[in-house]
Amino acid sequence: MNAKSKSRWNIGIEVIMILLALLFLSPFYFLLANSVKSFGEILSDAASWPQHFMWSNYSSAWKLARFSEAFRNSLIVTIISVVLISLFSAMAAYRMVRANNRFNRVLLLLFVAAMVVPFQTIMIPILKVVNVLGVNNSFLGLIISNLGLSIPMAIFLFHGFIKSVPLEIEEAATVDGCNPISAFFRIVLPLLKPMLMTIIVLNALGIWNDYLLPSLILQAPELRTIPLATFSFFGQYTKQWDMALPALTIGVAPIVIFYLFMQRYIVEGIAAGSVKG
Repeated sequence: MNAKSKSRWNIGIEVIMILLALLFLSPFYFLLANSVKSFGEILSDAASWPQHFMWSNYSSAWKLARFSEAFRNSLIVTIISVVLISLFSAMAAYRMVRANNRFNRVLLLLFVAAMVVPFQTIMIPILKVVNVLGVNNSFLGLIISNLGLSIPMAIFLFHGFIKSVPLEIEEAATVDGCNPISAFFRIVLPLLKPMLMTIIVLNALGIWNDYLLPSLILQAPELRTIPLATFSFFGQYTKQWDMALPALTIGVAPIVIFYLFMQRYIVEGIAAGSVKG
């Protein structure tokens, strides 16, 4: 391939990538543009640029959906769930790798098998377990359910990553006076940072945006998370698009900002995981 053909090829690839980027960004245009339209304007032409910017939609949606309360609830559930998932899965994977006996190998297979079970098949069992524990309609029940659903994948990812951590580092720490727990938190956990940050970001995205599980467990209006608060604008006979779209924008904005800030850690984690294990 000569230089001219190579240049045309590169230009063609760039054009295709730009078109794909515009395609994937188009939902954000519809969301943002229609969030500042009146209800009638949304119904008449959802693709057009707003004729009059109805910024009051945001304040109205915030008040009607009690978004300050929903934001606090989502923040509590997401932070606690992500911290516990990351910590418990890292500790469990570390133990499975360092004590590589038959029991731990079988346990790892069970965790891997749990990853392929569709959520729809275990919704009713989850509700029964939550009811038996007496934590239905509470943040505790939702957090416990998040742990059960997310820890298997996190353990699987940590397990392959921990295999690359040299055992000699921990032995040196033990000689210096560290016990196994201290060696894990001071030596091993910092080395897991790329994979740890990846797991934090992926679970934060999933838990923050989750609608189905909170809708099954949380019934009290004061416990609603952001997806549940947003869904309150969709009734059986009416759909308040002029309120729902600003609510969606408010709900999506924090997690998008969080993802943009943390995306470099995802790339580092994937790159590190591709050469480890």
